[in-house]
Amino acid sequence: MTRTLHITIGTRPDRSGLEDTLAAIDEGEDVESNPSRLSIESLATFGRIFRPTNLKLLEAIVEHEPDSIRELARIVDRHPPEVTENVHELADYGLLELEDEGRAKRPTVWYDEFEFSGDVPLRGLDTGSDTPIAP
Repeated sequence: MTRTLHITIGTRPDRSGLEDTLAAIDEGEDVESNPSRLSIESLATFGRIFRPTNLKLLEAIVEHEPDSIRELARIVDRHPPEVTENVHELADYGLLELEDEGRAKRPTVWYDEFEFSGDVPLRGLDTGSDTPIAP
């Protein structure tokens, strides 16, 4: 069974369904009966959260199941403080969980795939830049 995280770009963040899904996982319940949705507030935030370095971290977590953030940093060949910052950002958005393993935090991912949906209007688009695009 494939576990899917449904992601949209919305006007304000909505992680309510995601919190329910994470609670269900903690209780050992079937998460597919409670689909999870994450609404990212802007295109700029979406681009920051899903930049290649973060996607590489998520992929490494799924493939290698590291016991700590330090081990994850070693796997992706990056400095632990940078990886820690990225991991905490991903955890803040519910894209991964940090489980206490003694003094270490073990990053885990509960889903198998993303599904992106929704409309991105071209008017009033929040790109995170105040610089106008030249014609």
